[in-house]
Amino acid sequence: MRSRFAYLIVLAFLFSHEVDAAFRHEWRVLPLTSFMPEDAGRETFVWLHVPLFAGLLLGGERRALRAIVALFSIAHVGLHWIYRNHPANEFNTLSSWLLILGAGLSGAVYLLLARRDAAAHARPS
Repeated sequence: MRSRFAYLIVLAFLFSHEVDAAFRHEWRVLPLTSFMPEDAGRETFVWLHVPLFAGLLLGGERRALRAIVALFSIAHVGLHWIYRNHPANEFNTLSSWLLILGAGLSGAVYLLLARRDAAAHARPS
């Protein structure tokens, strides 16, 4: 059950990061939207988050989805590190990096706790 709480923390960090990402014009960096005119890139970025967030919230009890989200949150740190020198990158504040790193760290914690939960359930009583 601790893993469920850890997963909710992952989501909290990711959702908060996405608020920050809108503020920091992330669509200017993402390959899917960086080539678009400013208004189209921003609108596409915002509207793509509706099905993304819906899927994350509706699929929250599926262990496989949780593991994928946790792994993504870890890989996401690497993606931001790779793009840190991109000319349009605006994730240059302590707050932005704490959200990014918090998501990755809580993703790792979730995976450790989920593994422990699975091992505990696999043991005979």
